[in-house]
Amino acid sequence: MELYGSRDVASAAIQMCLTKSREHEKLLKEQFHKEGIATAAVDFGGEFISSVTKIVERAVVAAKREGVIQDTHPEEGAVAGATREAISQLVNKAIGMNVGGKVGIARYGDHISVALFFGIGMLHLNDVAIGLGHRVV
Repeated sequence: MELYGSRDVASAAIQMCLTKSREHEKLLKEQFHKEGIATAAVDFGGEFISSVTKIVERAVVAAKREGVIQDTHPEEGAVAGATREAISQLVNKAIGMNVGGKVGIARYGDHISVALFFGIGMLHLNDVAIGLGHRVV
């Protein structure tokens, strides 16, 4: 089995957050699983400020549900912290706007990365952005 580092795990999280469909998400997840990288993804949407807590909660729940992390305080905290870091990179673009997109989570060994793909705006006048956070457990 090949050894992966933080760059590889971050790349996997970004790829997961960019999947276009559940089928594509499932296919990519299976591919990463064969390489020993655990992944999860979950959609989100709403007004940015009121969505921040929901995004963090969804990331932690998805990571536990998909077996990326165990139900322990340090592992939940790592996902929550990486998610908050990714969100903090997007605040200036998203504040006061509606957002929608996907959270991608990846883990290999003690590396955990969370990537957020945001569609930001209103109606058809959207901007797009990606935020990325990393933690070690």
